[in-house]
Amino acid sequence: MTNKIFNKFKIENLLCFFIIICPILDVASFIFRNYFNTSLSISTILRPLIPIVAITYLFFKDKIKLPLIIGGVTYTLYGIIHLYIFTFLQTESSYGSLLREFQYIVNYTFMIMNLFIYLYVFAFKNECKEEKIKKLKLSILISFTLYIALMYIAILVGKSSYTYTEDKMGLKGWFESGNSVGAILLIMLFVILPMITKNNKFRLWVTIDIILAIIYLTILLGTRVGLFGSILVIGIFFIIKAINSLKNKNKINKKVVGTSMGLFFIIAILIISFGSNTISRRKLLLERENDIYDTSIAESSHVTGDILNLVQKIKNNEIEESYMSKPVQAAILNLYEFNNMHKVPYTNMRLTQLVYNISLIKEQKNILLILFGNGYMTHYYELIFEMEVPAFLFNFGIYGFILFFIPFLLIAGYGFISILRYIKTIKVEQIMPILALCFGITLSFLAGYTFFNQSAATIIIVMCVFTIYEIINMKGEKIEENNIWDNKSNTWRGRESVSRHSKQTSGKV
Repeated sequence: MTNKIFNKFKIENLLCFFIIICPILDVASFIFRNYFNTSLSISTILRPLIPIVAITYLFFKDKIKLPLIIGGVTYTLYGIIHLYIFTFLQTESSYGSLLREFQYIVNYTFMIMNLFIYLYVFAFKNECKEEKIKKLKLSILISFTLYIALMYIAILVGKSSYTYTEDKMGLKGWFESGNSVGAILLIMLFVILPMITKNNKFRLWVTIDIILAIIYLTILLGTRVGLFGSILVIGIFFIIKAINSLKNKNKINKKVVGTSMGLFFIIAILIISFGSNTISRRKLLLERENDIYDTSIAESSHVTGDILNLVQKIKNNEIEESYMSKPVQAAILNLYEFNNMHKVPYTNMRLTQLVYNISLIKEQKNILLILFGNGYMTHYYELIFEMEVPAFLFNFGIYGFILFFIPFLLIAGYGFISILRYIKTIKVEQIMPILALCFGITLSFLAGYTFFNQSAATIIIVMCVFTIYEIINMKGEKIEENNIWDNKSNTWRGRESVSRHSKQTSGKV
């Protein structure tokens, strides 16, 4: 009986289910943390449980035990060394504890494990790959709908949280991060937009989803990622569709033009009629640039009030090394001088964090920290990286950068090169997932809260699957285009060789 259940069990169904419930897990996590004041929820159990079940199934069913063991040992050793270093770097001013740092290592390790599982099951195994990909795309559409539905329910019942709590601006529903939920919807939009031009039973569903998503991203969310990202994604889709039509010497599809122009028109009308939380937020930040006065330079401060207070204490030798190490103190002074010299607004925290972290590496002068990282949670709270790509490199070291980020970068690079290589035959549906992956990586660099968020990371992993799958398809279509089937030998033969063979035999009886 157990063997029958085991044989009927389809791992791809479990993985698709995981995609579908991502918004539900996000909401559960938010509610338990904010209403019940505990981090334990159904999300805490299911997020690691599903990948563990999947990897255990693959370990015993498929012949990949050695790669899994090698990978597990590699990531475990890195984690032990990184956390050991953290214990020496942690001070009283550190924002997080050893347990918090451990959670980041575990999350990123599970992220890579999920990447391997999804790629292996959906892209590399030869069992009905097309059917599996269809299931995965439908899962993305259902998850997209759930995100939108849960968001609007929270807003309509008046229980939505604010994107920017301190200013009570923007609405992000029952989700932890506005930037993360914006990134998730935008990355999904790359795959969902092409569905709107298809004549299928999902077309009305897709159209309603897209319109509601655009209203939310441009008007309600309040982030630049939402407003400018939605305009960018729609623009990219329209341009690619137009170029593809001209490349194939077809007239530009009127439906595509109408749809794209209609979406832009909706955005413009909504912003003009109701305004945008994003624009309101940017105006507020501009007004605040002169709020803090720095008496030492007799002008508006170029660092926040808390950092300015630290600078003054450091200069007066009032800070003990138990509270903040000497390299960190030196890096903060360097940051202060850089921001003053270049007139950096104190509201530009991402640049401030980047300058500080670069300076800190120079001050620490420790090869071990360069290789294994100086810790993500060891820093003063305002100086913790929001941008994830530099955080992988600086805070988790060269080894951490290679282990956690390079796999995604390689797949994105491979996908982009494939677009250029097969530009004459590539289809819009093949381009969009690759661009979605590149877009996700760009967001993680510029805005952050992409790989750090488990649901956003999972959606990026799905885009990696689509990218590899489409590359395999492109190669197959190229082979078919350049070859013909030889019935005598039951093999593919090059058109040129067949043509030469025909000429050689044409005069023979």
